[in-house]
Amino acid sequence: MEEQSSKNYNYVYQPLIYSFILLSGILIGTFLIPAKYKNGESSDKIGSIISLIKENYVDTVNSDQMLVNSINGMLQNLDPHSVYISAEDLIATNDQLDGDFEGIGIQFNTQSDTVVVVNTVPKGPSEKIGIIAGDRIVTVDGKNIAGVKISNNDVMKSLKGKKGTKVNVGIKRSGIKELKQFIIQRDVIPTNSVDISYMADKTTGYIKITQFTSTTADEFDVASKKLLSEGMKEMIIDLRGNPGGLLDAAVQIVDEFLPKGKMIVYTKGRKFKNQEYKSTSEGRLEDVKIAVLIDEWAASASEIVAGAIQDNDRGVIIGRRSFGKGLVQNQFQLKDGSALRLTVARYYTPSGRCIQKPYQGSIEDYYEDLLTRIEHGELEHPDSIHFTDSLKFKTTTGRIVYGGGGIMPDVFIPLGKNENNSWFNALFNMGLINQFAFKYVDDNRKRLKSLYTESSFVSKFVIDDDMFKDLIAFAEKSGLKSDNSKIAFTKEKTKAWLKSFIGRNIFGDQAFYPVWLREDETFKKALELVKKQPFTSK
Repeated sequence: MEEQSSKNYNYVYQPLIYSFILLSGILIGTFLIPAKYKNGESSDKIGSIISLIKENYVDTVNSDQMLVNSINGMLQNLDPHSVYISAEDLIATNDQLDGDFEGIGIQFNTQSDTVVVVNTVPKGPSEKIGIIAGDRIVTVDGKNIAGVKISNNDVMKSLKGKKGTKVNVGIKRSGIKELKQFIIQRDVIPTNSVDISYMADKTTGYIKITQFTSTTADEFDVASKKLLSEGMKEMIIDLRGNPGGLLDAAVQIVDEFLPKGKMIVYTKGRKFKNQEYKSTSEGRLEDVKIAVLIDEWAASASEIVAGAIQDNDRGVIIGRRSFGKGLVQNQFQLKDGSALRLTVARYYTPSGRCIQKPYQGSIEDYYEDLLTRIEHGELEHPDSIHFTDSLKFKTTTGRIVYGGGGIMPDVFIPLGKNENNSWFNALFNMGLINQFAFKYVDDNRKRLKSLYTESSFVSKFVIDDDMFKDLIAFAEKSGLKSDNSKIAFTKEKTKAWLKSFIGRNIFGDQAFYPVWLREDETFKKALELVKKQPFTSK
C-alpha cells in the first residue's frame, strides 16, 4: 500500500512541479545588442553555425527556433533560474509582477468545453455592461469557442488586449434562448496579490499573500490598517504556495515588523554590487505578534520574509521546509522584445544563510527534488531532514538555524499522508469537489445570493447529508469508486472543502478561506502559538 500511496503523491505533484514558475527577485532592465553577421561571417560561432545550417542543410530549418534552442542550451549549464523569455511570454510574466493587466475583467472556468464566467471584477469592463456570474461565453468576435476544447491560455489570449480596444462576446444566459451580444471595451484590470485579510478571532488577523508584485506592499498596508482598526494584536501571514516575486515588496513588508536598523536581507555577486536591506523607523506593526506559514512551494521573496522574521527572532515560522531559492536575477531586455533573466547574485538572510538548494545536477533533478523529498518522507517527518554543521547559523537570541536549502520552520506540520485519506485525496485531485460545487452553484445561484451574504454564508450555510450523498454519487459517476470506511473518516473534511468551494463560486475568497482554514492543521497551530510571544523553539 505504501508504494501505491507514493505513486499517487507523484501523480499529484509532478504536473505542479513542472508548471511551477519562480518569479525573479530583482528586475533591472538593460539592453543587450546581439552580434551581427558581416558578409556571411561572424565572430559569433553560434550565429555562424546556424547560418551554415540554414544555407546548406538538406531540409528547411527554422533558424529562429534553432537560436532559441542554442540559448536555452547555454543557460541550462548555468543554473535553473537563468532563463530566456520570448517577447510573448515576457508580456504575461510582467503582467504578474506589475499587479495589473489589460482585459475585460472576468474570472472564468471551463466546464464541459464551455467557458463559464465565475465572477466579474468589481467596477471592471464586464461588470459595467451587465455580464454576470454564470454567463457562458459562446463566441468571441464571431468565432465559436464553445465545444471546441479551447485551452484556458487561448481563452485569455482572445479576451486580453490593449486598453481601449473592443471585443464582441456572444453570451448564453440561463433562461434566455438567443445569444446576448456584448461589446466590451478593454481596460486596465488590477490583480490582487493579497487574496484575503480578515479577523480569524477577536485579536488575530489573517493575511494571505499569493505572490510579491509592485502592488503587494500597498495592498498589505491597506489590509493591516483595517485589521488594526478591528482590534488585531496578532497576525498570521500565509505564504504557502507563494512562488515569490519582487524583492522590494518582501523587504517593505518585513520592515513593518522590525525596529530601525535590523538586517532584513543582503545580496552578494561577482559583478553585481553587494546590497544590504535594513529596516527603517516606519514600521506600523512592531508591537504585533506574528506567525508566518510556509510550505514546500514557498520560494524566493517568501523565503526572504520567513528568513528575516526567523533570524531576528521576531515571530514563529510554521509549516514545512520551503523551496530553497536564494538566487537573484536581473532582467536584460533584448532588441526583439524578448529578455534574458540572468542570475547575478545570491541573497542571504540576516544570520548569513544562503538558502539556495544545490543545483549541480540537471534541471530535471532540481525540480524533481520535491518528489525526492516526498519519497524520503520529509513532508511527513522532520527527522528525515539532515543538515550539516557547516551550514549551522544562529539567530539574534542564539537559536540554531540552518542554510543549504530552504527555510526550516520552527514548528513542523506534517503533510498528513494517511491511507485513510486516499478517497478524499482522489476526490480532490480529480477536481471532483470543485466540479460538483460549481454545478451546484450554477443551478442555485440566484437562490443562494438571495439567502446569504459573504459573512452569513460562512456562519450559516450547512452541507447536509443529502448533499454529501449527492457528492458521493457524482464522484462514482465520474469514475471514483466509493469506500465507506474512508469516506466516513474524511466526511467532515470533505464537507468543509465542499462548502469552501461553493462559497468561492458565489462570493470569492472572502467565503473560501474562513471556511477552509477551520480544517487546516497549520492554521490551527498558528492560532495557538502566535499568542505565545516571544516565541522560543525550546
